[in-house]
Amino acid sequence: MDIVQGLVAIGAGIAVATGIGAGVGQGIAAGHAAAAVGRNPEAEGKIRTMMIIGQAVAESSALYGLLISLVLVFTKM
Repeated sequence: MDIVQGLVAIGAGIAVATGIGAGVGQGIAAGHAAAAVGRNPEAEGKIRTMMIIGQAVAESSALYGLLISLVLVFTKM
């Protein structure tokens, strides 16, 4: 039973690691949005809307990873 708990902990850690990819993706999106606003300030509203939608989609993968890790840790075998 101890090995199962260890494997569950490893799986939960890997699932939470999805937050790394989401953070990197959101940082890249924010950087490109800032550059786009610098090139075309009149389109700031449209650029901000697209960036927020894109970041929400990227964040959903991190939330799914968190959900999977919580399910792994708190469910009984």
